Amino acid sequence: MSKKYPDNKLGVRKVSVGATFELPRALREFDNLPDSAHVRKSVLEFLYSCSGSTVIRRVHDGLLPAPHKLSPRISAWNVGELRRNLASKKGE
Repeated sequence: MSKKYPDNKLGVRKVSVGATFELPRALREFDNLPDSAHVRKSVLEFLYSCSGSTVIRRVHDGLLPAPHKLSPRISAWNVGELRRNLASKKGE
């Protein structure tokens, strides 16, 4: 039994997460976006359930469409291309 946390028999510290989490707006409204819209990498992380590094790796491996360069420091993915990619994955 933990001396610091007497009600905790395993001695494991209990941590409560006070921060709230909200999905990116582009992800919440993904079905309503036109095919010409663009989304950032954080949306792909949710759509494909992977990390940002894995998104980039899958782009290099040809498993995901390449991002479009919107400015020298901003890349984004075309929603229409992502929808076609997701539909092809569903058919496999």
